[in-house]
Amino acid sequence: MDSQVNTGTVVSIRGSVIDAQFPRQLPPIYNVLKGGDKSDIIVEVNTHLDSKTVRGIAMTPTQGLARNSDIIDTGFPLQVPVGKDLLGRVFNVLGNPIDHKGEIKGELRSIHQSPVPLTEQSTVSEIFSTGIKAIDVLAPLERGGKAGLFGGAGVGKTVLITEMINNTVKAHQGVSIFCGIGERCREGEELYRDMLTAGVLGNTVMVFGQMNESPGARFRVGHAALTMAEYFRDDARQDVLLLMDNIFRFIQAGSEVSGLMGQLPSRLGYQPTMGTELAELEERICNTTTGAITSIQAVYVPADDFTDPSAVHTFSHLSATIVLSRRRASEGLYPAVDLLQSSSKMLMPAVAGLRHYRIAQEIRRTLNIYEDLKDIIAMLGIAELSREDQRIVYRARRLERFFTQPFFTTEQFTGLEGRMVALEDALVGCEKILNDEFANYPESKLYMIGAIDEAHLI
Repeated sequence: MDSQVNTGTVVSIRGSVIDAQFPRQLPPIYNVLKGGDKSDIIVEVNTHLDSKTVRGIAMTPTQGLARNSDIIDTGFPLQVPVGKDLLGRVFNVLGNPIDHKGEIKGELRSIHQSPVPLTEQSTVSEIFSTGIKAIDVLAPLERGGKAGLFGGAGVGKTVLITEMINNTVKAHQGVSIFCGIGERCREGEELYRDMLTAGVLGNTVMVFGQMNESPGARFRVGHAALTMAEYFRDDARQDVLLLMDNIFRFIQAGSEVSGLMGQLPSRLGYQPTMGTELAELEERICNTTTGAITSIQAVYVPADDFTDPSAVHTFSHLSATIVLSRRRASEGLYPAVDLLQSSSKMLMPAVAGLRHYRIAQEIRRTLNIYEDLKDIIAMLGIAELSREDQRIVYRARRLERFFTQPFFTTEQFTGLEGRMVALEDALVGCEKILNDEFANYPESKLYMIGAIDEAHLI
């Protein structure tokens, strides 16, 4: 064996946790260790136990590694390929292609990068248009910002993310990077085929750390995807849409790693370092003077409880919050965006413009009054309301239906052709409904349409 290679000995193996002794030189934190007969077992150094012993977390299954077997310090942290050749391909956390289309030869970069210094970040606030009415009007996204998609299981987070990828590639000609953290392999495979069918795969990179993989792999897959995104922003000077599904699984993987490492849990069983770990990932997402990484993150909310520490910590990083409502989904109002709970820091007169701001405020006022009147309507009926309140209720119901929209990615299920609606068209439609121009139209005419003009054609 090469005398220059820093070789250690495995002391103990407990599931994904490996302790190893290095008598000659202690490997630094984050260094990659390789073990097994084919050196295919990858371990990332996590802690220094003493002057000769390290504790690491395995990124791959540990079958084939035994006590007293040799383990080699590679001398560098986990690295992934970057470059234009990545487009249209699917990778795992180690940067290896998993789509059976051959190897990628290119520059390798460490997944542990520092955030862009504040002096190099852009200070201009711009709106990132998605073509989805409910989001663009009431919770506009920030270019280079972070938006959260909050919702329980089965309310449509992944469908909304797929539609945003489709619209971004068509409208912005940008690069999309999809990062599946703790994804079901079924979802990943379906998404891959949907992208292929929609013709957007050529501008998309997909990185997966699947549910059945070790917690170490799920914990680091977000960093791997971000490293690839940073290349397109900093070197290729392009705008990147980074989609993470699901950021809760990142926190969950961190909790598993923390437990395996023997750290005492904090509130509700989460790891004590949750805030730091989340910040290390989130602070790398920003816009510079040359390009921007705009991130949309699906956030699973455990038991629909928004006071859960995972949801609270994620909230603090976001510039827009899109909340998906189970009640709206049960009423068939898709996308099931909760129009009152969803919000954005972009919705200010100085950024969005005075007209947009006023329309959004009037929509919220109308929907709020309708929400307050629902109990009276349920008990006494709508006829007992004053004439003005009745008008507000009818307006609110028409607005709710106007904010539904057929998606390109669900055409095969709904039979409805997808619609991408410009912000101006969406605002004009909302204005007309608020001015009672559609008071004589049945509500059903505003359901599942694009721009307001389509209501005349039905």
